[in-house]
Amino acid sequence: MTSRRGFIKSGGLALFGIGLGGVPGFLIDAVAGTKPLGLFQRKKIMVCIFQRGAMDGLMAVTPFTDQYLKAARPTLFMSAAKGGKNKPLIDLDGRFGLHPSMAGFEQVFRDKRMAIVHGIGSPNSTRSHFDAQDFMESGTPFRKGTESGWLNRAVGLLGHDGATPFQGVSLTSSLPRSFYGDNPAVAIGNLQDFNIQMRGNLKGANMAAKSFEDLYDQTSSGLLKETGKESFDAIRMLQKTDVRNYKPSNNAVYPSTSLGNSLKQIAQLIKMDVGMEVAFAESGGWDTHFNQGAETGIFARNVNDLSESIMAFWADMGTLQDDVTVMTMTEFGRTVKQNGTGGTDHGRGSCNFILGNGVSGGQVHGLVNPLSIENLEDGRDLAVTTDFRSVFSEVADKHLGIHNDKVLFPEWNGKTIGVMAI
Repeated sequence: MTSRRGFIKSGGLALFGIGLGGVPGFLIDAVAGTKPLGLFQRKKIMVCIFQRGAMDGLMAVTPFTDQYLKAARPTLFMSAAKGGKNKPLIDLDGRFGLHPSMAGFEQVFRDKRMAIVHGIGSPNSTRSHFDAQDFMESGTPFRKGTESGWLNRAVGLLGHDGATPFQGVSLTSSLPRSFYGDNPAVAIGNLQDFNIQMRGNLKGANMAAKSFEDLYDQTSSGLLKETGKESFDAIRMLQKTDVRNYKPSNNAVYPSTSLGNSLKQIAQLIKMDVGMEVAFAESGGWDTHFNQGAETGIFARNVNDLSESIMAFWADMGTLQDDVTVMTMTEFGRTVKQNGTGGTDHGRGSCNFILGNGVSGGQVHGLVNPLSIENLEDGRDLAVTTDFRSVFSEVADKHLGIHNDKVLFPEWNGKTIGVMAI
């Protein structure tokens, strides 16, 4: 039988997105099971979270001893000193402080299960959200026309040839740029609305169906009927359990937010043993041009959601934590100087978080020089001192066992920075 991956390449058709909304019968029944379905041998899983809108890394993880930053942010700067009326930053190492709304991250950082990389970003200096996200997701920051995304290439390099339609899963309403390409990937957003879009040799043609089965029954293509059988079989296998209420492990409580719900479903898929190896979720609202807030406000709510969602997911993983690494990303950071409306504008360097039992944790990696004007990029921004590809490649190499950076990031020949311990 032709593999699904082979079908995509030779048949000119691709599963572009599957929207799943609510919780349809087959997934509710499957994910609520107390025992994994065991459809596939368990593998390592990398979970990527894109913070869209450009997170202010200097507020998430603040170099609180920097007097230049304090002067540049008269209402946004936060201190690690105790005793004031506001909650202080959480002092991580005497120089960097974690925003108090991210208190959930403190213990895993102390336990050396979380690493932070500061000054991370793209070598392309664009401050366009669209372009910067596109470059980061394609993994080619100086080539606009790259057809594939770096996560899709990662799926291909794992070498399992489409054994499961769930090898790469995005918990979004449409397939993100990171998953574009020839290798298996599916977007799951709204669990009752299936929408299957065909691309390739049938450019411009869409075929919508209520379910995989409807599409299977409607099509007259023998190739689709034969090669799509793996997808249908997988879904039928998911229908076998009757338990309807998923209960996270270890009393984990997910926030009732888009990110919380996405990570909850990723946890469910991991426990179902459907063969998922790369997962993607996203968080919005990081474009804080005005009324950013300090201890409270828009930014504080966003980082609280991020940390609480990730920590609920981590608790839910329980004994599966050795198999999972979580990595965040954002297209760029914010200006060092606050603007006149209590916010920050598009900048350059930011920070990211890597959580897992194999990370070189308890450290703030990367280089952040004193934020005097001569050290700022373009005289205004935290300089990008770590290329995002040096971190993404290291996590994928060490956790997933991918050792082909020329394919994963074809334009990059840099060095990793030691964020992974194994």
